[in-house]
Amino acid sequence: MGNRAPTLEDVAREAGVSRATVSRVVNGVRNVAPEIQRSVRDAIDRIGYRPNQAARSLVTRRTGTVALVLSATGRSFTARVFSDPFFGRVVDGVLPVLRRREIQPVLLVAESEQARGQLVEYLRQGGADGALVVPLDEDDPLPSMLMAAGLPTVLFGRPREGERCAYVDLDNRAGARLAAEHLWATGRRRPAAIAAPVTAPTAGERLDGFRDALAAHGVTSVPVVRGRYTVDSGRRAMARLLKDHPDLDAVFAANDLMAQGACQYLREQGVSVPGTVAVVGFDDSVAARKARPQLTTVRQPVERMAAAMATQLVERLDGTRSEPAAEVFAPVLVVRESA
Repeated sequence: MGNRAPTLEDVAREAGVSRATVSRVVNGVRNVAPEIQRSVRDAIDRIGYRPNQAARSLVTRRTGTVALVLSATGRSFTARVFSDPFFGRVVDGVLPVLRRREIQPVLLVAESEQARGQLVEYLRQGGADGALVVPLDEDDPLPSMLMAAGLPTVLFGRPREGERCAYVDLDNRAGARLAAEHLWATGRRRPAAIAAPVTAPTAGERLDGFRDALAAHGVTSVPVVRGRYTVDSGRRAMARLLKDHPDLDAVFAANDLMAQGACQYLREQGVSVPGTVAVVGFDDSVAARKARPQLTTVRQPVERMAAAMATQLVERLDGTRSEPAAEVFAPVLVVRESA
């Protein structure tokens, strides 16, 4: 073949099959015997054939891309996305699944009503084959818009009540209960909480789970200050809690960044962690290991959850999954130095 790029005809000759058979294998048509598929794929590997994506798209009506969508309705969008390791962990989980299927991710951002409308239209026009959506706000209308447009969609987090959409999620209430039970078991009797913004999808579940577990032990009142998922907001929340409740002996924060900020403020005020105040975070992100002391935290297996999200979408696109699925993961308490 010299310097000429291998063609479908070259693969057909190498595999001893027809060009049409090679085309069906390359384009993912499923009515080809497994042994013939293996023979064709081996031939492709031997001669180094690479499909022409433009031509392939004409046959399959697929772009070979999926949209990874970060969506929010509030002002905190930029600060949250670029400061929180959560989003990098989502990408780390999604990429291997897509790479195995030779699917490219396209990062799309929807931070306003106009951006959401443009994004839906882009996908309706065939810009990508489906969407993996990470909503930052509980009332985000984008998932409903995508479903109304008939676009294959999987969410990170539960859809709004009454909506039927594929999703992955964590049992957030159970995770918060783990934090509360650990603090109680280690003798903490005056706990407080740094909660997520009220609009965050997991805010209610994590706070309610923490309160419910403590209520079972007779703790009927838990001081709460809301943060914004950032280190600085954790510092500010901790300052307010300590001022208003100087006798508190434990803090549960709704993510590791806020727990890290709480630890920083306590250390600057000469308050021992965990000697005087124990601190528990949530996520088990890189922030938990960077904090001083290292954080006891509730592990959210973000990479596994994101991989499951991508797998659901790929199976929907391949036709091997027809019904929206719900996969809920179990949290695990990781005990380190802060509690």
